[in-house]
Amino acid sequence: MIPGPQNAITDVDGLKVGHAQDAALKSGVTVLTADAPFTASVAVLGGAPGTRETDLLAPDKSVAQVDTLVLSGGSAYGLEACAGVVAGLRAAGRGYPVGPAIVPIVPGAILFDLLAGGDHGWTDNPYPALGRAAFEAATHHTGIGSVGAGTGATTAAMKGGLGTASLTLDSGITFGALVAANPMGSVTTPGDRHFWAAPFEVGDEFGGLGPDPTSGLGRALDRRKVTAMLEHANTTIAIVATDAALDKAQCQRVAIAAHDGIARACVPAHSPSDGDLVFAAATGAKPLPDPSELGLIGHAASLCLARAIARGIFAATPAANDILPTWSQLNADA
Repeated sequence: MIPGPQNAITDVDGLKVGHAQDAALKSGVTVLTADAPFTASVAVLGGAPGTRETDLLAPDKSVAQVDTLVLSGGSAYGLEACAGVVAGLRAAGRGYPVGPAIVPIVPGAILFDLLAGGDHGWTDNPYPALGRAAFEAATHHTGIGSVGAGTGATTAAMKGGLGTASLTLDSGITFGALVAANPMGSVTTPGDRHFWAAPFEVGDEFGGLGPDPTSGLGRALDRRKVTAMLEHANTTIAIVATDAALDKAQCQRVAIAAHDGIARACVPAHSPSDGDLVFAAATGAKPLPDPSELGLIGHAASLCLARAIARGIFAATPAANDILPTWSQLNADA
């Protein structure tokens, strides 16, 4: 398995990603869309999720495909970003046909960034406009770091961010992950230099520092990080996607497997105050060569997601009124 040319979820042919953010708000929206509807499902393992239309993604529900998936900051307010995306899709004439009407299907998930230092003195909810702007900005490539839904993301001890990564299997199937990394837990070992995801790094995509030689069970958490965790409500929300032809039940299994990537990159993960959620999407461009390939796809999804989380934090940039330093600031003199 090797990364695709962009090392991004947009290495999956046909997928597009768009971001919109507000520097004063310290929040934003990220969307995944395509030129045609795609199959999707979801797995939620966090104890405090915030979602829209995720029930439709269960294998027994009638809607087979969706138009766009949304990741947003803003907690409950951010769910309204989906309304902006729905408006954009309707204007483009896209949606689920119901007689002469069309209904865009836009599942979404939110993270908590209301305490990230942004200005929340607004009267009208800003997220519908951010959602539409993100949809209209969608292209076949994506930025990382402090963009989109990762704008106000934080971790236990440093800024979070928006990350992505990809892998191409020997069969030619491509897989990618896109994540707004805002975990309650820590993404680095004590000392804030080495990433928990280091064993899965490809090249130097998040610094090339390798695993922490002094890490171990006894050093898994330090008191400062535990205190920070208890003071914040956080969430890691992600999308994993492939060009393989998967049905909704298979997408759901991939989404479940992909959660291993969160657990590999964030310590702890899936806590009662996290809303950890993974969408899985499949464009169906390539047939699944063998049913056993599904297990390898799930494994690739987890690897991509662990790497994407570390890349998002590694690429985060400082901004005015930040409540936490970035990884690069903490390691400037290392």
